[in-house]
Amino acid sequence: MFDRVASRLRSFDQDHVLRWCGELDASRQARLLAEIDRVDFALLRRLHQQAQGVATSDEAPAAKARRATPPSNMVRCPRSEADATARRAAHDRGMELFAAGRVGALLVAGGQGTRLDFPHPKGMFPIGPVSGKSLFQWLAEQLLARSRKAAVTIPYYVMTSDATHAETEDFFRAHTFFGLDSAAIRFFPQGNMPAVDAATGRVLLASKSELSLSPDGHGGLLAAMSRAGLFDDLRRRGIEYLYYHQVDNPLARVCDPEFLGLHALRGAYVSVKVVAKRSPEEKMGVVVDVDGRTQIIEYSDLPADVAAKKDERGDFRFWAGNTAIHVFRCEFLADLVQRGVELPFHIARKTVPYFDEAGQLVQPPIENAIKFERFIFDVLPLAKKTLVVEADRDAEFNPLKNKSGEFSPPDVQRSLVALHRSWLRAAGVPVSDSVAVEISPLFALGPDDVAARKADVERLAAARDRASAAWHISD
Repeated sequence: MFDRVASRLRSFDQDHVLRWCGELDASRQARLLAEIDRVDFALLRRLHQQAQGVATSDEAPAAKARRATPPSNMVRCPRSEADATARRAAHDRGMELFAAGRVGALLVAGGQGTRLDFPHPKGMFPIGPVSGKSLFQWLAEQLLARSRKAAVTIPYYVMTSDATHAETEDFFRAHTFFGLDSAAIRFFPQGNMPAVDAATGRVLLASKSELSLSPDGHGGLLAAMSRAGLFDDLRRRGIEYLYYHQVDNPLARVCDPEFLGLHALRGAYVSVKVVAKRSPEEKMGVVVDVDGRTQIIEYSDLPADVAAKKDERGDFRFWAGNTAIHVFRCEFLADLVQRGVELPFHIARKTVPYFDEAGQLVQPPIENAIKFERFIFDVLPLAKKTLVVEADRDAEFNPLKNKSGEFSPPDVQRSLVALHRSWLRAAGVPVSDSVAVEISPLFALGPDDVAARKADVERLAAARDRASAAWHISD
């Protein structure tokens, strides 16, 4: 195997990764060779050439942005009784699909809590404003509550990464899968891509026996599902729809029947939830149409003058920010895999530590490397029909991303508390602004559930004393 791998590396000027192979014991050498053998060096070379500005047949995203229009197939937040009636019908259709066992949930959880100074999978971060429950528990309990409402087990597919896989599985097991049926949960890792030196395109080494690898992005989902045999699992279970969400947004409505119902009633292959951007400069991808196809343009690819454009009413044309919440028709995803469709890689310039020719670990002071990621939203323009659904930002979107400031733990927790206070007040339960309120998903998934259980809320509130600083309302 060594000679074959070495010959292949020389043909791509990447043989430096074997520099210390002779110093390694047999097991580390075998692991390194296997790691190298999985790399598509021809693809890496093409991607690096693109990053260097070498001519490519693909149109630049910024050029697409200049031809973009607001998405045509969109459902806005309800503005009339007719809108509300349509949403109720969609909710009922969604519940029918759940009850029929035709829906699965998919959680993307490959990220670590690095930016939070949290040395674990991000899903383990304690986000409950009163209880301190983790993101994983917050999302899993929503799924459990949805399952109970529909009287059916909703399978959960959890995509991890090499960095988070074992710890994520152990965490779920240690918490008895948060009440979910362990037989209906499948953990599977996404793939990896090597980081390359920005100037030369040569693969960086994380150690003498390891390539510098990073997850290939949530767009690696299709390949990861195929490797794990999940399309067969979906067919065996009779699952026709996948409800996709990411681990960092505790305000996300996991398996929202209204969103699912709209997707089904409109005959969409892919649907995406959006919220209004706070400003044209906000770092959110925007949902647009280009040449009649719905797609998402990343904020970094959206020229400032395009982002600032307004319509005839004086509103921003490109306001629809991507929340990374989707519904997919399973047959559509399976067909992409069967036809060998590969999503494009996106380029990210990063600061990546590496081992140099002297075998010393270098901590670069500036960006030195290029990483490559795929994004799942690139399936949108491949779909025959897409649907864009607007959500209330205050009620459904505040992801955990930063250690401080916007999208930080205190900011996200304030959003949860404000949302849960609003549920109580809508049910006629007075609560002071000084009280931190947390309502467990197992108690209520929304204001209607709180209203239906007002007597329980009153009893629990009385037991905790209305003047107490924190209420944790749970079953």
